[in-house]
Amino acid sequence: MTLAERVRAAAAKGRRLAEAFPGATKADDLPWKVIEAFDSDVRPNVERDRRIEDERDRVLIASVILAESDGDDVATARQHLVGAIDYLEESVLRFGRVNQAATRLGYGQVGDRLSKGQ
Repeated sequence: MTLAERVRAAAAKGRRLAEAFPGATKADDLPWKVIEAFDSDVRPNVERDRRIEDERDRVLIASVILAESDGDDVATARQHLVGAIDYLEESVLRFGRVNQAATRLGYGQVGDRLSKGQ
């Protein structure tokens, strides 16, 4: 699996959790569950970038809003969260660069863009 594929898989997992909420995930756990795959599989392998971190924060905020929503607000909050996940995925693929840890794992050379050749 390439690093770009890991980004896509992490985003897909976050979207599935958003679509299934409320359900098996507790409201207090939702924000951390939504970004869990991103934080474990992607974030350690890309160089830190303010734009990516800002989008990650947006996902966390949108997750909290969904977790605190009720009634008719749930659908709107869910759409907002899915949109935030989409932007996080897009920003990582656009701005993400391979770091040293990712190079050791065979994801490319330090500084390579994720969107290039993956």
